Amino acid sequence: MAEFLTLVPPVAVLLPVAILVALLPRRSGHALGALVPTLAVGWVWFVPTGAHFQTTFLGFEAVLFNVDDFSRLMGLIFGLIAAVAVLYSYASDADTTQTGFALSYVATSFGAVFAGDWLSMLFFWELMAVTSTLLVWHYGGKAVRAGFRYALLHGIGGTLLMAAILQTYVAKGTFLFASVPNGPETAGITAGLPAALAAIGIGVNVGFIGLHAWLPDTYPRPHVAASVFLCVFTTKTGVYGMFRAFPEGNVAIAYMGGGMAVFGAMFALFQNDMRRLLSYHIQSQVGYMIAGVGIGGALGQAGAFAHVFNHILYKGLLFMTAGVVIYRTGEQSLKKLGGLWREMPITAGAFSVAALSIAGFPYFNGFVSKGIVISASHYHFSKGPLPIGEFYTLEWLLLLGGVGTFMSFIKFGYYAFFHGEYEGSVPDANRLQSVAMLTVAALCVFYGVFDHALFSLLPFDVTDGDVVSHVYETYTIPHVVEGVALAVLGLLGFAVTKKPLSKLGRVPDVDSLYNPAVFYGTRALVVGVTELYAAVDRAVVGATRVLTAAVTDPNALYGRVVGVDEDDPAYPLRAGIGFSILVLAVFVTVALLLLP
Repeated sequence: MAEFLTLVPPVAVLLPVAILVALLPRRSGHALGALVPTLAVGWVWFVPTGAHFQTTFLGFEAVLFNVDDFSRLMGLIFGLIAAVAVLYSYASDADTTQTGFALSYVATSFGAVFAGDWLSMLFFWELMAVTSTLLVWHYGGKAVRAGFRYALLHGIGGTLLMAAILQTYVAKGTFLFASVPNGPETAGITAGLPAALAAIGIGVNVGFIGLHAWLPDTYPRPHVAASVFLCVFTTKTGVYGMFRAFPEGNVAIAYMGGGMAVFGAMFALFQNDMRRLLSYHIQSQVGYMIAGVGIGGALGQAGAFAHVFNHILYKGLLFMTAGVVIYRTGEQSLKKLGGLWREMPITAGAFSVAALSIAGFPYFNGFVSKGIVISASHYHFSKGPLPIGEFYTLEWLLLLGGVGTFMSFIKFGYYAFFHGEYEGSVPDANRLQSVAMLTVAALCVFYGVFDHALFSLLPFDVTDGDVVSHVYETYTIPHVVEGVALAVLGLLGFAVTKKPLSKLGRVPDVDSLYNPAVFYGTRALVVGVTELYAAVDRAVVGATRVLTAAVTDPNALYGRVVGVDEDDPAYPLRAGIGFSILVLAVFVTVALLLLP
């Protein structure tokens, strides 16, 4: 049985299923779409570790189905959330075409994380950009232009990554990962310029500060069910790619992760659009994962991938709860909501679980994985330039991001569910929406209470002193006190900032600068080129007419130029002299141009 599972990569099954789902009637299409990712979870769980599908791709040695502890974890959570998201899509009136695009996005993500070489990974990486753009575009309206910007940015990022991969190939002579047979001696992208290009290229996908604006620009635009898919795959595949590029860690990337945690939480706090707020928090939470990758070592990498797993659960749940509110009320702004817990108790309960999970409150899954990353930042990373007491620079950045997260989701819950009363009556989530949300909510609690169930999925055993230099324990008194203290600080912070935050309009981000700059700059370039072409065309046509007239009727031409009447007795002589001078001038000009 195990050998049978190694014969075909998951992407080879998931892509045809995605096409079939788009063609089938709505009920049967969604049933198939939910079934196959569920089966993929079992497939990934039982398939043995190793490079299973070695072949030649574009003339180079490639591995299309490489299974190790990292790719296995990604496949498990990808398949699980995809199945739930398809169920949610059906319950939220998504059509089969949209779900087909979504499943093609899932399939290409599977292809990227199970690739055993850089060339195959890049191929599926770029296909992910295509399939996710189609998913955004399918909704139409404002999603079209946002999707176009999304595609441009990811195209640029993919191009930079490709340049890094090609330079790595020149240095190593192979595209294979170091962990597969015949792979190079050293893992990751070659140091120097290739590493810098890879960091920026992958940084687009994970939302590096300054490269992040596509997240809040794109994810609030499409159908609410599409947002559930979008919030999962691109950024988390980016974290996986960052690990492959920098398996030994990187100081600059670690600090970028800490900065993302703070920056994303801060900008999330400024938002009133629910999905825009959640999109900024993708950047913030991915910051913890990037910090773990940058820290390196067993504890840092285990924390990064634990947070990948947990984030996919609670972030998917948050987008589902926001989607139900939008689905039932038609409103996206927190300013137009309030008191919904009375009308929508199931949705409010699911939101509360997801909010406590993402904020890292004890006995919810985010508390476990955030704790691993923060512990790694203390025990396996330098103090940095700004240590405060016993807390190191990166550590307090991550803790500060945690306070901002509590503040953001206190704001979300307060204005959407618990403040005031909602005018009129609105139904709660329908049966299948409730099933999808409560399933994920239960997993958020399960992996928070039974932390060893999560540890068993990680690439490194964080409780084994032979594997990690500092054994991690989740529920110690200092750790629990820290989690509660962050919650209290978040509550106090929101109380202090509530009034000024309520007066904020839309806070501009970097895209308010580069979107118009690119738009008008591109238009100016196009207009400039076309006008220059038109001017050259007019000049050439005019010169041709003059030359033709000079050859066919030089007397008339000279007369028109100097204003001499053809009836003047001296006209023939003067015209002949003038034409000779013109021919001589043309000859001298051409000769000068041809001289070396």
